[in-house]
Amino acid sequence: MSRDRDISRETTRDPAKDPWRAAPVIVAQIPEAGLHREIEADAAALAALAEIGELREVLSAHASFDLVEKRDGKVHVEGRVRARIGQTCVVTLDPIETEIDEPIDQMFAPPEQIPELADFVEDDPNSDVDTADPPEPIINGQIDLGRLAADALFLAIDPYPRKPGAVFEQPAEATSPEDHPFAALKSLQARADAPPRKGGPKKASED
Repeated sequence: MSRDRDISRETTRDPAKDPWRAAPVIVAQIPEAGLHREIEADAAALAALAEIGELREVLSAHASFDLVEKRDGKVHVEGRVRARIGQTCVVTLDPIETEIDEPIDQMFAPPEQIPELADFVEDDPNSDVDTADPPEPIINGQIDLGRLAADALFLAIDPYPRKPGAVFEQPAEATSPEDHPFAALKSLQARADAPPRKGGPKKASED
């Protein structure tokens, strides 16, 4: 996930309201060689993802992760989230389906290290923190992969999906020359430039 994308970083969010719930990874149990984990969204998660993402439906969602523990308790998470979602074409209003394949590259760290590490990444992009995003906090010694996968999926959604070949065309409106904004001015100018008519009004006959 790139730096310029704004991922929700609310650490106080109620886990019960997360759309994609999965068994968290306990950092202390990550093997030295690393840990591979895959999660699949069930029917309830698909419905919740569709509701929160304001989608017509989410047909499938799958995520895979590789976690490696770094020094000082940090954990580097790499992976991908793949999904098939149902949307509505903004041009034709026809139902369409879209494939999502979004990479994940995120560092996690103990909460007390977050402020210092975030400043370090911002000041030195070539630092040994090998991720493009500021670190996320490790909450209660655990990493919530379901939340990470849901955030990545939402970031990959096109807010203005279009059916292949659909092009928005501005409807043509027939306009009358008289409706032109300068038509009235032109008419007045023509009257002003017109030569005066010969002869004035007839005088009333005198007795």
